[in-house]
This record gives sequence, structure tokens and C-alpha cells, in this order.
Amino acid sequence: MDKEFLYDMLRTPSVSGHEIALQKKVIQHMESVADEILTDATGDVISVVNPHADAKVLLCGHIDEIGFLVTRICEDGMLKVTKAGGIHPVLYLGTHVQVVCASQILPGVVVTNSTLENKEQVKADDLFIDLGFDSKAECERYVSIGDPVCAASDVTELAQGKFAGRALDDRIGAFIILEALKKAKQKQAACGMYAATTCGEETTMRGAYHVATRVKPSCALIVDVTFASDYPGVTGDASGTVKLGQGAVLCSNSMINKPLNAALAAIAEECQLDVQWEVFAGKAGTDGDVVHFTNGGVPVALISIPLRYMHSSIETASYQDLETIIELISEFLVRFDDSFSFDPFQ
Repeated sequence: MDKEFLYDMLRTPSVSGHEIALQKKVIQHMESVADEILTDATGDVISVVNPHADAKVLLCGHIDEIGFLVTRICEDGMLKVTKAGGIHPVLYLGTHVQVVCASQILPGVVVTNSTLENKEQVKADDLFIDLGFDSKAECERYVSIGDPVCAASDVTELAQGKFAGRALDDRIGAFIILEALKKAKQKQAACGMYAATTCGEETTMRGAYHVATRVKPSCALIVDVTFASDYPGVTGDASGTVKLGQGAVLCSNSMINKPLNAALAAIAEECQLDVQWEVFAGKAGTDGDVVHFTNGGVPVALISIPLRYMHSSIETASYQDLETIIELISEFLVRFDDSFSFDPFQ
């Protein structure tokens, strides 16, 4: 597992709608691996191996992160913002952030005071960002309306193979599909493999639609994070018990293709890979919600990564789970061909 590239991905801002800087790093990283690299008008990157194969598997991991967008520069040089994705503004009071401007990244802090700290519900339009400027004119030399803002927390190694940082959701999923593609190629998988680092999942799901309609896959494996239930204040009552370090999470869901799920579970058992299960009755809030409804219907399965503290700046995951999912996907790709039946009636 290429931890150096993982860290580079996690340290690169990619607020939803502003993913290109990170996507350029993906292209550079995958040029020596992929037979072909495809891009599109919305900013997706698809790393392809075996492009002429009839059986095609689309791997999706979204590369955008939650954040804010600058809406106004105040007369005193402070910034006002709106949400980009499902961000929780209260978690950002009194924290360091970074504003991604055209020419540079500027450090800033989110204003905190007793009024905000005691407010029942803090909204994005309650926030002010202080970059240190004393006037609007000074700030406008660097900052433009629409510039993205994200937390300035770095990746931190924790005990027992865990790590924490900003926006593991879902850059670790994007990392997993790229690593799985590499590994499957090393194992001489013969099917068409399309690893799509998608844009916009946190806001519009636009990337999933673009890649699925372009690739027209036989099936799709969606890799995203899911809620861990192994820390104080949460339980597994709503969707199942999920723990860090206990392996891939497969999903029981009305949208998931049952033969695909069964195949993944069987491969995990054969390869002695840990698997957990979660349950969602409706949509799961991932790229799969869009991919499934393209091209007359695409069979999908969801492989999730256990994550603590989702949509905070201290999301926490386990390296062991990443390695397990990479191995599971690579083994699926080795075994997949056009004889696979997605028919749940058989």
C-alpha cells in the first residue's frame, strides 16, 4: 500500500466542485499503471486497464470533500461562507482552516465567541473567517467569491494502526480503488477495469453519472465510508455494528445486486478476509445511488470503509481495513468475466 501517495491525497484540498488539483495528482500517479486514462468535462478521472475487454467493472471512489465556499468579503476583511456538502458548522468554531485562492492557499481561523458557542444551532452563515486582513481591499487582492475553504488539519498517526485527518471521506475510497487496480493488474486480471475517482458526490453526484454513462460497465463496485459504531455515544442499532479494524463492510440494501454481494462474501471467506455487514433500506448516499440507474440499470455492490467521526475534521480509520478492501476488490477482479450472472432468480 502506497502510504506516501495516500498522505499526498489527504493533504490536497478538493472541496466539492474544486477537485482538479487532486485529480491531476491522480493522473500523474496512475500514468505508469493504466493502459489508458480518461477525463471528462466535469472533472472525473478514469484509470483503465484492459480497455478492450468485453466484461467491464467500474470502481467508484469519490475524490471531493466537504467544505465551505466564500460568499462575501466584509469591509473588515473577514469572509462569509456557505456549505459545500454535509458539513457541521459548529465543529469549525475556533479552528484553523485554509482558503484555496487562485494564486496560493491562505491560512485562516474561524471566529468563535460566547454568543456562537452558546447558540442552539450554528449555521454556515453564522460563521466568519479571519485571515488576518484589516480591510476588504487587502483581502480582495488574494480572495475571490467562490473560493473553497476546508479544515487545515493534517493526517495524524494513532495507535494500533489507526489514523485521523480531514476528509478521509472519501479520499481513502478513491485511494483504495487505485491500489486495487494496481494489484489486480499485477495478478493479471483479464476483465476491463475502470477505476473512477469521481467528482461532486458530496453535493450533486455529477461525477457518478458522467463515468457510468461513459463506461457502460457490466457492474460497478462503489467504495465509500460508512458509520462506525465502536466509539462513545453511538450504537449499531440503526444500520448494524461496524468496527474499525474488522474489515470491509458489505451492504444489505434493496439497490444492491444479491449475486454480486454473494460473490464478494464468498471471495472474502476463501481468502480469509474479514467482512462486516450494514443495512440500509433505501438509498445509501453514495455514487451507487446514481450509477445503478444509468444505462438501463447497472448491477452495483457497495463496499464500505468503517469510519469514526464522519464529516468532522478528525475522521478516523484503520489501515488494516484499507488493506483488506484492496485485497477483496483485486481478488474479485481476477475472478470476474462475462460469464458472471447477476440474475437473482437463479
